Amino acid sequence: MNLRIMKYLLAFLSIVNGQALMAQVNNVIDEVIWVVGDEPILRSDVEQARLEAMQSGQRIEGDPYCVIPEQLAIQKLFLHQATIDSITASEAEVQANVDRQVDFYVQNIGSKEKVEEYFGKTMTQIREQLANMARDNNIVGQVRQNIVKDIKVTPAQVRRYFKDVPEDSLPFIPTQVEVQIIVREPRIEPQEIQRVKDELRDYTERVNTGQTPFSTLALLYSEDPESAKRRGELGFLGRGELVPEFANVAFNLTDTKTVSKIVESEFGFHIIQLIEKRGDKINCRHILKKPKVSEEALTQCITDLDSISNEIRRGLYTFETSTSIISSDKDTRNNHGLMWNPQTASARFEMKDLPPAVAKAVANLKIGEISEPFVMVNNKGKEVVAIAKLKNKIPGHRANMADDYQEMQDVVLEKLYEERIEEWIRDMQRTTYVRINEDWKNCEFKYPGWIK
Repeated sequence: MNLRIMKYLLAFLSIVNGQALMAQVNNVIDEVIWVVGDEPILRSDVEQARLEAMQSGQRIEGDPYCVIPEQLAIQKLFLHQATIDSITASEAEVQANVDRQVDFYVQNIGSKEKVEEYFGKTMTQIREQLANMARDNNIVGQVRQNIVKDIKVTPAQVRRYFKDVPEDSLPFIPTQVEVQIIVREPRIEPQEIQRVKDELRDYTERVNTGQTPFSTLALLYSEDPESAKRRGELGFLGRGELVPEFANVAFNLTDTKTVSKIVESEFGFHIIQLIEKRGDKINCRHILKKPKVSEEALTQCITDLDSISNEIRRGLYTFETSTSIISSDKDTRNNHGLMWNPQTASARFEMKDLPPAVAKAVANLKIGEISEPFVMVNNKGKEVVAIAKLKNKIPGHRANMADDYQEMQDVVLEKLYEERIEEWIRDMQRTTYVRINEDWKNCEFKYPGWIK
């Protein structure tokens, strides 16, 4: 059978099966099958989780009617602990998660209408369900973090753990690189800045005269893609979670019907509308507009960096010295241009974890070589020009204490985390009321203590 036809057939069968199972979920005669503390687990909860696993391609190891109820019961334990500890979810993170999930569905299924048809629900219902799941996951994550927060690992523990591990069982560390970078922002023409400000003044006028709601304008015109999907809404954030220029204006707003003055930040130019203040947090909408870089300015910036890179190659001055003087990237400027990887808490990157433009620029460089100037979009969403230097390259290898202590420590730390979480679950089993219907007891649970 033609591979493309087979692919389409499998996709079609997935949709048909998903819709059939959804019909089963909607028509099931519901019943309480587990009780954990005072929280019930319904048969429909299990069917819904089974459907979601099937639709996402997640494989369930074992009988789903044993595995899923136990997973839901464990989640109930975490959520109960969250209530005791007064832990709540960050709504901004929840909404960002929902947006990512909806985008994923749309990209893979085809359109919002097809997503609604696939799930048998309106987009509002889908988003509400995703938000509830994201909220619970966020809270569970915080509880888990609290349980393991005091665990530390010493070098002696790491050595003991790996002492008797066969070499071919040690973690394999893919090829990693360390990269230095010099970044220049092309000059923005004054008339372009004026154009952006005029647009924002026009939006303000339309809101103040009642022509168009702020939320509609944010949806249509804001260049902050994540908040634009939520009609400009950012969710409740503290002052420290916002850039200072934005926070200073937003936290001084008092009237939900007015629009702020134009605010310039490292992201561009904003106007802001207050939604609600709650304690030391604020929820507001904003519209972001970014001045466009002209082709002439971009070309000039490339020419300038080309001259600088040639002078460095001739030894007139070093890459490190140049970085501190001319680079506009504040994250690397004071570290001799060295890029930092928060995932590994080090300067080492696998190629796939570098920004794509940087990875392409250094892919064929030898250690110490400097790339040609290239255009990239920085983490503020701005178009910039950069040159990169390959500072170091570590070929793929089996982990060892001398070169890969951080990675080996992470393996041990993860094992200790799992052991602490499992110990916590068993303790909670002993002290939490659990009742399971007779028809749902015939299982080999991961944690046997459910049945007392």
